[in-house]
Amino acid sequence: MKLPFNVDLHSKVAVVTGGSGVLGSIICKALAKAGAKVVILARNKEKIERVVEEIYLEGGQAFGYSVDVLNKSQLEQVHREIKKEIGLCTILINGAGGNNSGATTTNERLVVDDLENDMQKTFFELEQNSIEHLFNLNFLGTLLPTQVFAKDMVNMSDATIINISSMNAFQPLTKIPAYSGAKAAISNFTQWLAVYFSKVGIRVNAIAPGFFLTEQNKTLLVEENGNYSDRALKIIAKTPMERFGEPEELIGTLFWLVHHHASSFVNGVVIPVDGGFSAYSGV
Repeated sequence: MKLPFNVDLHSKVAVVTGGSGVLGSIICKALAKAGAKVVILARNKEKIERVVEEIYLEGGQAFGYSVDVLNKSQLEQVHREIKKEIGLCTILINGAGGNNSGATTTNERLVVDDLENDMQKTFFELEQNSIEHLFNLNFLGTLLPTQVFAKDMVNMSDATIINISSMNAFQPLTKIPAYSGAKAAISNFTQWLAVYFSKVGIRVNAIAPGFFLTEQNKTLLVEENGNYSDRALKIIAKTPMERFGEPEELIGTLFWLVHHHASSFVNGVVIPVDGGFSAYSGV
């Protein structure tokens, strides 16, 4: 991996939730290449081990733990192990999250005929359990790791927390009202934490990625024949740079936010990395 610029993180322990996914793994690899000891927290042990191995092959240090970010007792157990074996957390990246098909409507807009069509999932059929799980994964999955790991960071000189928000927090996308609401909660929570921790030396900011191809959205954006779906084409049409982002394009913003000397007075902001999507009205 080629880093956008050099940052020295050799004294840092970076804990990354959701660190085995497409975007999370790139974040982990970049932090490790900059010298941090990277701790990957995710559920899928096989994926975790693959990212850890890739980091070691590139000369970095990484450690993986299979954990449910919604299980506070598991998080506390892992926290104790990390403190003992690796050191105190100095950088926390809250990247765990995701959507749920049970909380997604079939169509972008309701028409009367949909109400009598069993093949269409309207707003009225969205599943309560799916919505609850989605909100828990995105919001509680950020709040609980922060409760567990931020205690280590109190009164450190350069501790930082970065949450992963979304374009959905700025403008709700069609079909996914629960996911949009959950990500809006992340942005609001970021601001709340920034104020709450402001006297104990912990800066809290967020990155709001625009549209990147990931495992979660690939089936919605790419058809079986490899062509972009209608939804993907609409996204690109509203993105002034007329393309999807590359995961590596998050790293410059990440490094700026984690580097105390570069962003020591930046606190409580949500930075879009979106190719201009949030700036374009469509006309």
